[in-house]
Amino acid sequence: MSTFARVAGTGSYLPEQRLTNQDLVERLAKTGLETSDEWISTRSGISARHFAAENELTSDLAVKAAQAALMSAGITSEDLDLIILSTSTPDHLGGFPSTACVVQDKLGAHTACAAFDVQAVCAGFTYALATADAFIRCGSYKKVLVIGAETFSRILDFQDRGTCVLFGDGAGAVVLEASNEPGILATALHADGSQRNILCVPGRAGNGEVHGSPFMTMDGQAVFKLAVKVLEQVAHEVLEKANLKPEQIDWLVPHQANIRIMEGTAKKMGMSMDKVIVTVHEHGNTSAASIPLALDAGVRSGQIQRGQHLLLEGVGGGFAWGAVALKY
Repeated sequence: MSTFARVAGTGSYLPEQRLTNQDLVERLAKTGLETSDEWISTRSGISARHFAAENELTSDLAVKAAQAALMSAGITSEDLDLIILSTSTPDHLGGFPSTACVVQDKLGAHTACAAFDVQAVCAGFTYALATADAFIRCGSYKKVLVIGAETFSRILDFQDRGTCVLFGDGAGAVVLEASNEPGILATALHADGSQRNILCVPGRAGNGEVHGSPFMTMDGQAVFKLAVKVLEQVAHEVLEKANLKPEQIDWLVPHQANIRIMEGTAKKMGMSMDKVIVTVHEHGNTSAASIPLALDAGVRSGQIQRGQHLLLEGVGGGFAWGAVALKY
């Protein structure tokens, strides 16, 4: 009998500090950078975002999302076999110890539970889900916690209007469990390292110093063009693998980068925006956290129901992109 990975529970967490566009406009004005609510919202669809407090680490956000997902799934951290955490903003320089290991400790998960990080920026949650799915299907693990968590506010250049108004902090999580019933139906992952410079943090650490910029940089037009193209391609690819047609998808749960990218993707897929879970207006771009944040929002609002077919997709720096088709 085949083993599938089924979503048993979802959870999310947003930091307490919420900044509207106007809040950010006033903050930036103090540094001499001019922008406006209209400029931000018309180009991105973003109205607000959340920033972590000074004493909040990525692992802290991840733990709160994880606790909500565990409660939703009706299990405890001691039941977990594996924790996979996707982030571009780990707790520690160099990424070790992994933030997943920090989360394991903070959750009180037993030491037999494996834990590691995945780095694929905004596509990271699809990469992490695909990895967890493979582990469950092959019988290695039965209960896997998959988290996307970011504190992107820490790598934003608040003198760069093209990036600092777009991103926010947050975390989302799902619990996957082994099941005889279909859950994750298909996954598809891709990358193109030749496009790595259009979205990156170019700085490097060496001899106790940062060489180059420690802030994120982005070629917005290049990212937009590539994102719409590859998201359509990977969506069709994963649906074909899952033997599904676009009209059979109840909800598209995309990476929440920009409302225009989401609208463009939905249009190319022949899907109405009424079938797209949209949270970018309240969350901004939370990178690896955006898909699980949107998924949990859809579940908790009652939009996403058991038995429905979902298409999750994301694209980000690397350049990396991926999609997951599942039956919720």
